[in-house]
Amino acid sequence: MSADVSIRPFREDDADGLYESVRESIDDLIRWMPWCHLEYSISEAREWIGRQIAAFEARDEFSFAIITGNGHVAGVCGINAINWENRLANLGYWVRSSQLRRGIATRATCLLADWAFQNTDLNRLEILVSIRNHPSLRVAAKAGAVWEGVLRGRLQHRGETHDAVLFSIVRTDR
Repeated sequence: MSADVSIRPFREDDADGLYESVRESIDDLIRWMPWCHLEYSISEAREWIGRQIAAFEARDEFSFAIITGNGHVAGVCGINAINWENRLANLGYWVRSSQLRRGIATRATCLLADWAFQNTDLNRLEILVSIRNHPSLRVAAKAGAVWEGVLRGRLQHRGETHDAVLFSIVRTDR
């Protein structure tokens, strides 16, 4: 697992790094991320970061830049779809194509889970992955998330229905 990885909340000056990461990774991301499209622009990166900074401050969701030892944005991880009443949320991640298979997503997922349990009262983090997204399934398992089952017809993506694996990390796991 890559030891030289950190996560931090997004800053406005991350727009170029985010944009470059998305543009480099479009062929990989477009398969799984509904927001990704061939014309993704720098203005979209700036707007998204602005929304994420505001959401973080409001505690509506928590998006983090995944940073490698050289200080570059290697991807994104975050906590969203927060249900404060039931103390659960979704945990998601992606890593730029040139940084795949280095343990970066796994390390970021572990760091994010630790952050969530140290900085919120969330008790349960869920990772929902298309049964066809083998790299993401491996990340969740390597990060110590528990495979709870397959949810039939759970995801819709680009007009296709996907079964999805539901993983969880609960506070007592950490």
